Order: sequence, then C-alpha cells, then structure tokens
Amino acid sequence: MRAVVQRVASASVEVEGRTVSAIGPGLLVLVGLHETDAESDAEYICRKVLNMRLYPNEKTGKTWDQNVMQRNYEVLLGNFSLYLLCSRTMADELLIGRFLFGAVSQFTLYGVLKGNKPDFHVAMPPDKAKPFYASLVEKFQKAYRMDAVKDGVFGAMMKVNLVNDGPVTMQLDSGQSSK
Repeated sequence: MRAVVQRVASASVEVEGRTVSAIGPGLLVLVGLHETDAESDAEYICRKVLNMRLYPNEKTGKTWDQNVMQRNYEVLLGNFSLYLLCSRTMADELLIGRFLFGAVSQFTLYGVLKGNKPDFHVAMPPDKAKPFYASLVEKFQKAYRMDAVKDGVFGAMMKVNLVNDGPVTMQLDSGQSSK
C-alpha cells in the first residue's frame, strides 16, 4: 500500500458538480492499493498516517511535533474511484480533514508507463479493492474516533480541489514495514 500525504489549508471533493466533502486545514492522503496488500499493510498505513507529526506544537514552539489526533481534528474519508479503459483496477480516495486529516485512495499511484500509456497491472482489482478499502476506513474509525471519521462515495468520478499548506508532502509505502 502506498500513501502520499499532503498537508492542506483546504480541500474539497465534487461528484457530478456537487460538493460531497470539504475540509479546512488538515491532511489530504492519496492511498494506492497494491494487488498483494494484506491487513498488515492497512494497519501499518493507518497507524503511520494518524501518528505523523506534521503540525507544530504552539505551547512548546516545536515544529513537526503533533499529529492529527493530538490536535483533535476530524477525519473525513472520501473514496474516489477511477476506472481507466484497458485497466482492470480502480482508484478510491479518502479525504480526512478540517484541521482535519484527508486521505484519498488512488490506484494510479501504482501506475507505470508502457510507452506513453499508463499501466496499472499491479493495482488491486476493483472486486477486491472495494471491501479492502471499506476495511481500511473502518481501521481509521476504530484507531481514532468513529464520529470523527467519515466516508465518501465509492466508485464515483471525483474532482479533488486542494490548497497545499507548506507545501508538505510525504510518501509512505507499507512494503517498508517489518510485517
């Protein structure tokens, strides 16, 4: 599993011209599901993302000192699926926000170019990705607070708007964990 974490001043998601999610300051996280991902990958990404110290501590003046949970920010999870022609895979995105934390699951993070055409053969197929993604959302809800983690529209084409804060962008790969 791969996660690209961006600290944002704001982010929003539209489906069919309607805003379905909007956050203020927080994190936008793009999550790519690999065909070999297991529960241990989801646990690793959930733990690392929720504990990333990307915020300053205003009391001590230390930078890179607090995580989303220490700030008591909400978590808004919106999954945004993308289906490409000639691709058997999908992307869903989860946003977490409002001095929130935003996560977006996106299969294109496992894309490679074959000539000039993207290929997503190592991304998790949609029939496996949908329940796996749902279990990832549940992990975030259990690890943080159920009422602070919300979900979006699975399988919809989305427009994601964001304003970077910093910018701060971090990449995590669960393959780096000692499973």
